[in-house]
Amino acid sequence: MVDDHALVREGLCQVLQGLMPDEPTEVLQAPNCRDAFLLAKTHLDLDLVLLDYHLPDMNGLAALSVFGKKHPELPIVILSGSANPSIMQRVLAHGAAGFITKSGLSDELLRALRQVLSGEIYVPLEFSSAVAGDGDDGTCNTPPVFTLRQEEVLRLLLEGCSNREISDRLELSDETTKNHVTSILRGFGVKTRMQAALEAGRWGYGKSSSR
Repeated sequence: MVDDHALVREGLCQVLQGLMPDEPTEVLQAPNCRDAFLLAKTHLDLDLVLLDYHLPDMNGLAALSVFGKKHPELPIVILSGSANPSIMQRVLAHGAAGFITKSGLSDELLRALRQVLSGEIYVPLEFSSAVAGDGDDGTCNTPPVFTLRQEEVLRLLLEGCSNREISDRLELSDETTKNHVTSILRGFGVKTRMQAALEAGRWGYGKSSSR
């Protein structure tokens, strides 16, 4: 949990204890990005980072770039006091796995984080139209946004790899791979891998190592 307000961190830590009802949730706190990077470096078993967008030493976009280079598999969820669709679009485009406003309810926060931990991207319902819309044929009208890991899965999917082959090459569990593939299909608004490949080509995925 990265936020420069101690009371916010303490409050969120209490909320996060309900993330996994059957087991305690360990929450590490950092008041700035510098401390957050040190925690990520020394705690390689981190499952997720909840990162405030406005921090004294670095904004969310810059912090996402650092996390993306040093810890590409670590999901980052941006927490913002501003319900701004433009900010949300920018952070998702830079690799965030979710965007949550501070005005939301505790249950929404927990639901969003569980969704991200399952390999999906979370966007508040009121902002969903700003990210993607459905066309008449059910496909998306704007490019879907994937996490770095999902882009790796998509690349192997486009090479024709099966789920088991993807799991072996990326050292993922079969269930995690299945969740990523499901998220990719949902992101493209399709039901089959072949349709996903067609949509990926339409949006330029696979033409280079990055978009």
